[in-house]
Amino acid sequence: MNHTAASPGSANDPANDPANGPAHNAAERTPAAPVSTVRALARLLPFARPALPRLITGLFLGLGAAVASLIIPLVLEWAVDGPIASGDRARIFWATLGVLLLGVLEALLVFLRRRMVLAPSAAIEYAVRQSFFERLQRLPVAFHDRWQSGQLLSRMMQDISSIRRWLAFGLILLVVNLLTIVIGMALLFRWHWALGVAFIVCSLPIWIVGYRFEQRYGVLSRRSQDQTGDLATAVEESVHGIRVLKAFGRGGHALSQFTRSAETLRETEMRKAREVGGLWFWYELVPILAMGACFITGVWLAAHDLLSTGELVAFFAMAAALRWPMGSLGFLVSFLIDTRTATDRVFEVFDAEQTVREPQHPQTIEHGSGALEFRGVRFRYPDARPDETDLIDGLDLALRPGETLAIVGATGSGKTTLTTLPTRLFDVTGGAIVLDGVDVRALALGDLRRRIGVAFEEPILFSASVRENVLLGREDLDPNGPDADRVLRDSLAVAQAGFVFDLPQGVDTEVGEEGFSLSGGQRQRLALARVVAAAPDVLVLDDPLSALDVDTEALVEAALRRVLVGTTALVVAHRPSTVALADRVAVLRDGRIDAIGTHSELLRASAHYRHLIAGIERDALADAGDGDAADGIAAETTAGGSAAETTAGGSAAETTAGGSAAETTAGGSAAETTAVGPAAEKSEEVRP
Repeated sequence: MNHTAASPGSANDPANDPANGPAHNAAERTPAAPVSTVRALARLLPFARPALPRLITGLFLGLGAAVASLIIPLVLEWAVDGPIASGDRARIFWATLGVLLLGVLEALLVFLRRRMVLAPSAAIEYAVRQSFFERLQRLPVAFHDRWQSGQLLSRMMQDISSIRRWLAFGLILLVVNLLTIVIGMALLFRWHWALGVAFIVCSLPIWIVGYRFEQRYGVLSRRSQDQTGDLATAVEESVHGIRVLKAFGRGGHALSQFTRSAETLRETEMRKAREVGGLWFWYELVPILAMGACFITGVWLAAHDLLSTGELVAFFAMAAALRWPMGSLGFLVSFLIDTRTATDRVFEVFDAEQTVREPQHPQTIEHGSGALEFRGVRFRYPDARPDETDLIDGLDLALRPGETLAIVGATGSGKTTLTTLPTRLFDVTGGAIVLDGVDVRALALGDLRRRIGVAFEEPILFSASVRENVLLGREDLDPNGPDADRVLRDSLAVAQAGFVFDLPQGVDTEVGEEGFSLSGGQRQRLALARVVAAAPDVLVLDDPLSALDVDTEALVEAALRRVLVGTTALVVAHRPSTVALADRVAVLRDGRIDAIGTHSELLRASAHYRHLIAGIERDALADAGDGDAADGIAAETTAGGSAAETTAGGSAAETTAGGSAAETTAGGSAAETTAVGPAAEKSEEVRP
């Protein structure tokens, strides 16, 4: 980040972490405790402080332009009562020249004001936007799960731009115009107290209407901006899900939903327009009524020689000069309320609770070996009901350095959740996760995430080149240097992603938003290459081969075996081939490790594991098709590996083989065979 001004959104500022962010849509959003508009806008001061000198200079330039316009009536008073009354043409010329110069001076000061404030207001916008994005990067995954992306996008773009326009234009005009009105009223009293009283009395409705307008318009402004965020979310979701919408012919459904959201926003905007229109009506009518009342008063005073002709002319010139400042208050007040609402919305993100914090005194690991241990780990999601049990409920698990351990479990058992905990995407709610003897919460987040790499089941690519995507975790390398080229080629080879060299620009080809220009298997291979290129001490893989065909999967597995030598790996297994990569297998059940051991040991000792493996193999057979199923059944007749163990009891027999392990259980007249590797399951009639 280029700007280091004291950012209210700094991740290390505990004063800004008192409250949770709001619910993710407008209907569920709970407003924060109300504060005054001045206090709300004052929160921008840390961002505006570097630009304050130029903003204040712009304010004085604007005030100077207003004063120049107010001096013109005084010059006219002097000219009418002096040179014009006496017929002194020379002095009339100088009076005319004076009015002309004052007009030019006013225009010049307005020009300088704009030049003075545009650059610093843009710098403030940049600083707020940079800090906002940095805050989004630092906020935990739980925050992003709760918030719609459209709401964040509307805050990032629309609300911050509104703040910039207010600082450059609205704030200075509001202050200058209010001061102009005060100075103008004082001059009215200078000519005659009756003129000043008449003007003030006739102007009172403006303040009453303005106060009532602020109460109603503030609610509508917030509702409108929230609905704008919801509409942005609807557009984004439709664009990202366009393949699904087209595949199911639901484009019309998406359009109807968008139309309803757009209509709701339109109705809110129309209510805003009616409120602003009503305000403008009074802000246009009242100055005219005030001028009319003052005109009658002034004529009466002039008729009774209580006001000179020059003073009467100067009064009307002053009234004309005050008409714009008074008339502008309508849109400036609405602008102020919109900006206050935008500021509140932006600071809702800055104030969101930072649950994953950097340690105040981070520890370091001198010589990382990759030993990873879960000690009594508990975890529950922030939105879990109080009566729900923890999803991870006192889990104990230790991975030895260089060991590959597979996690298997039923759907919903918490396997994927478990993979998010070592890198602190979520923090454990109990217990500890220890890396090489150090609690991961005691490590700096950057250091931790360099040591533990994660490949998720759903591959995420960025709108960048293949090279940039794969080398994302290697900020230590020059992307175009020879070392980066070597790491890139090695990681692509492991992931069997050589297809990238056939793309139009090779590894420099842009893959498009989220990599949708590639197939699912290609995206998954690039995501795997990315985590391999990061060369972490610990690899966490959440079924990273699910989108690959059988042949490619076999090639990737062979390459992974070479990579995993000397690297600790925690692998979520959803298919037999993934289990085959592991040195040991852990069974996750009810938030705890139910059993752990080698595949063969678990087949003998754990009925739950046998049930899980049988289901995995059925899925594998279904994916492979009849031909592969036949191959699996054929392979089932022999025991792979170098060792076989047969255990018989009563009418049941069990055979286990290492490598492509097979288990045969016979009971009564039925026999069932289960194999890992070329997985197969078979039941057949057995005669005595």
